[in-house]
Amino acid sequence: MKIFGHPWIEHEPLYKIENQAQIKATPPNTLLKIEQFDIQLLKYCQSNALPYMVTIQSIKEAIFANIHQAKYVRCSKSLAKELMPIAQNYLFDTQIIAIIEQDKEIEEMAKASVDGVWFR
Repeated sequence: MKIFGHPWIEHEPLYKIENQAQIKATPPNTLLKIEQFDIQLLKYCQSNALPYMVTIQSIKEAIFANIHQAKYVRCSKSLAKELMPIAQNYLFDTQIIAIIEQDKEIEEMAKASVDGVWFR
């Protein structure tokens, strides 16, 4: 399980981006964080082999993010639980990351087979 934002766990640095121009200002080989689903930005990242995490609001957005080679999709706990069987059935390469607020939610997400968690 991946854990982002917990004080006990270090994770790879993330760089929040909102457009292509901001990508050029990030160091090479970094993980980009896209907070608003933007299909053009996802396509750009895919065509340039840039690893990224995107926040999603629906199963449809998760499917498109997976098609466009997102490393991670970040979403609510309820959407993550709903999405995991779909991701497993279709063998997503993209990992599902649930947004949580407390340590006790890690176990809940692990039991639901969610790939990882993001502390708000």
